[in-house]
Amino acid sequence: MRHFFGFLVGVVVAAGLVVGGGWAAQELVRGVSENLDPATQPRMLIALGVMVVVGVLLGLVLAMRTSPLAALVPAIALLAWTVLYALDASTATSLVPTGSAVQQELVLAGKGVITLLSTGVYGLLGVALLIPVLMPSRWAAPARDEDEDELQEPEEEKKVDEESFGFWGKADTPVATTPKWPVVTERN
Repeated sequence: MRHFFGFLVGVVVAAGLVVGGGWAAQELVRGVSENLDPATQPRMLIALGVMVVVGVLLGLVLAMRTSPLAALVPAIALLAWTVLYALDASTATSLVPTGSAVQQELVLAGKGVITLLSTGVYGLLGVALLIPVLMPSRWAAPARDEDEDELQEPEEEKKVDEESFGFWGKADTPVATTPKWPVVTERN
């Protein structure tokens, strides 16, 4: 089941890298070419924010212990598109929506995609996403705690002689203990 969700996350990451990254790159390139100040232009700030979100999304997929398909799907898509561009640039760029029948924002994203594709950024991202997939530890299931596997003894049989503080199910740290003095009932 985690691989199915990893596949879905990979599709979302691939779409975010292509569409979000392409639109933001085109807006930032336009801002630089027109010598616009990002502090005064809201579209420039939005483009910077989209780049940050895409970067965080990419970082989470690379760093978190999710299914390796979350990184493999966008890696294969980006690397295949880069190889297609290297072999036949006109075919690779014809896959990008840049026609007049497409909404203007998607045309901007398409121009940014062509920029990122032609400069090799998608190839770089594809390799960066592929490297963690090759680690065998990413394919193994997460380790289970030994405490979950053992049978729990009933609550009645547990003797609690100390007050303790627990943190997320980890071993308890004693806070205060009760002394075990013999109880004297009467004196002679």
